[in-house]
Amino acid sequence: MKLEICAADIRSVLAAKSARADRVELCSALEVGGLTPSEGLIRTAISSGIAVNVLIRPRPGDFVYDESEVCVMERDVERAVQLGVNGVVIGALRQDGSIDMEICRRLMAKVGDVEVTFHRAIDRCSDILSSVEDVVRLGCCRILTSGGKYTASEGAEMINQMVRIAGGRLSIMAGSGVTSENVCHLIEQSGVTEVHASAKGQLAEMVSLRKIVSSM
Repeated sequence: MKLEICAADIRSVLAAKSARADRVELCSALEVGGLTPSEGLIRTAISSGIAVNVLIRPRPGDFVYDESEVCVMERDVERAVQLGVNGVVIGALRQDGSIDMEICRRLMAKVGDVEVTFHRAIDRCSDILSSVEDVVRLGCCRILTSGGKYTASEGAEMINQMVRIAGGRLSIMAGSGVTSENVCHLIEQSGVTEVHASAKGQLAEMVSLRKIVSSM
């Protein structure tokens, strides 16, 4: 079992490391769902010694991007890789709710050897299960999802179907509303081997999550 913590500032990164989380998803502006963090934050987070996966998202709102936004994302991916990140977190959709394979392939062409997570844009897809196959074809190593619901606990059944479809070709990581109180049940229901949490509040919640996930 792996625990990823969403971190939007260096204090959160250091707390995640202290709690022995496996990695952080680094971003800014959590209040709008997360945006690409600054270079300074990326550098400092990497220097802490924890594995850092950087969110690549140029603006809040939907995941349908125009050419100028794609160019920004390509450069952000390139820079993150140059800085030495463990991975990047991407996603792009078409107006019809399908994954924009053209844009995603352009971003994948910039990642080099780092790992790639497809983010919760998949939860806005018109057909989540068929989209899993699209992400497999892209070559991503995992999908972050709440199963199309507001929380991962609500979407556990869908997440389990995604795990079955993935068949070990990539990891399905459950995220949204994950706490130390519901993580055991979520893992048992969904069959995931990775969970993603923001662990809002005290460090004790993060430590508790780490202990529970480790025990499973």
